[in-house]
Amino acid sequence: MNAASPEDEAAIEATKAPLMEHLVELRKRLVWALGSFAIAFGICFVFSKNIYLFLEVPLAHQLVGQTDQKLIYTALPDVFFTYVKVGMFAGLGLSFPLVAAQLWLFVAPGLYKHEKRAFLPFLVATPVMFLMGAAFVYYVLLPFAIKFFLSFETAGGAGTLPIQLQARVNEYLDFVMTLIVVFGLCFQLPVLLSLLGRVGIITSKQLRSVWRYAVVGIVGVAAVITPPDPLSMMSLVIPLVALYGVSIICVALIERGRAKREAEGSTADAVARADIQHPAGNHGADYWPQHDGHGRITNDACHMFSSNPRDHHMRHRSHQPSAHALQDSKSNQCVRRPGHAHRAEDRVKAEKHQR
Repeated sequence: MNAASPEDEAAIEATKAPLMEHLVELRKRLVWALGSFAIAFGICFVFSKNIYLFLEVPLAHQLVGQTDQKLIYTALPDVFFTYVKVGMFAGLGLSFPLVAAQLWLFVAPGLYKHEKRAFLPFLVATPVMFLMGAAFVYYVLLPFAIKFFLSFETAGGAGTLPIQLQARVNEYLDFVMTLIVVFGLCFQLPVLLSLLGRVGIITSKQLRSVWRYAVVGIVGVAAVITPPDPLSMMSLVIPLVALYGVSIICVALIERGRAKREAEGSTADAVARADIQHPAGNHGADYWPQHDGHGRITNDACHMFSSNPRDHHMRHRSHQPSAHALQDSKSNQCVRRPGHAHRAEDRVKAEKHQR
């Protein structure tokens, strides 16, 4: 992380306030966040039936052609509470940008400018990656998982009863929501590792060195949280391994950008120190050319003058230039004196020597 500038320190000092004011601000942000969630929940509850019908589409596609297939409920309030859960689940997703904005408005005043630039992209990337995980579950994983579980149905025969699926509305919703939440969190892997790389806890070299152990861990996690069939497990393993590779690239890019900024900062500091020790020509320095015995200039590099004509005019009037460069007869080099006032006869000697 970059060091805080004086402007950042002043901005942080300006946000200091008593504890009570911070608590009041926190209450305000919580009220806005809860209010936005309540409004989003109300909107989603109105459309909860349509949302549930959308979630059951993968199951309906797998049951096409089968007769007498339906979702059931065994308790009177089951459907109502199922729709409430749908409204809360969808309302949380709909209100997340507003809730995250309130969280950012509360935390951001206490962060330096470079810290804001560091964390804001991750705050934006979090819901995007969660939506990618949810879409992966809905369009890729659910069809495989439902097909796998339906394969255990058996037809009845002589003296046996058929085994058929009679899915309950609340259990199917819990199954789908669990997969969406788990995969949404798993897809935060690049965000988490990039954030750790941003603050300097991990490096791309470390991630590359432990990639084999990471793959083993990913396989173990996938075996626990996915349905017990190889296709479902591999449908999580392959994306997570790919996201781990993406995380390595992201951390490497962050390190490259940090190294570039540090190099630019070092160069700027070196230039600033050089300007302090050796002021530039248009800050009031004159460099007089070195001549040989025949009146020819032998050191063109010293033939530099101030680019401001007004400086020359003032120097010729006052005979007190800010700096002089005279020829040292012993070393035959162009010698520069400090930029304080000199006697007028120094200029006369230099002009005679030049002629």
